[in-house]
Amino acid sequence: MSEKPSVLFVCVHNAGRSQMAAAWLTHLAGDRVEVRSAGSNPGDAVNPAAVEAMAEVGIDISAETPKILTVDAVKESDVCITMGCGDTCPVFPGKRYLDWKLEDPAGQGVAAVRPIRDEIKGMVEGLIEEIAPETSK
Repeated sequence: MSEKPSVLFVCVHNAGRSQMAAAWLTHLAGDRVEVRSAGSNPGDAVNPAAVEAMAEVGIDISAETPKILTVDAVKESDVCITMGCGDTCPVFPGKRYLDWKLEDPAGQGVAAVRPIRDEIKGMVEGLIEEIAPETSK
């Protein structure tokens, strides 16, 4: 892993789970980790229920837009995490690949998205402990 680890979250539409995961990682790890998210068939906009659920915890993802998954994004990332959506990443030696099994928030209201948001937060916290733990000064 590089000096500053990089993580790519991948989900087909890059509109819900991967956007929430990227936002949590950015929020919780700050500049200790480089964060990307993408999808093989990006949607037109981020899921409004995901935007609302994240706003409830003080994280604004309303300006985010779904992005297309590129080979370069995978090459530039140390850890590639799919979100249980059946999407796959190109495989390169030396990368770490994880699949987080998460319910799909597509078409669901904010009440159904909250538990997914909270589950993602816990998974991101565990990831941070592994790849970019805070160092005491």
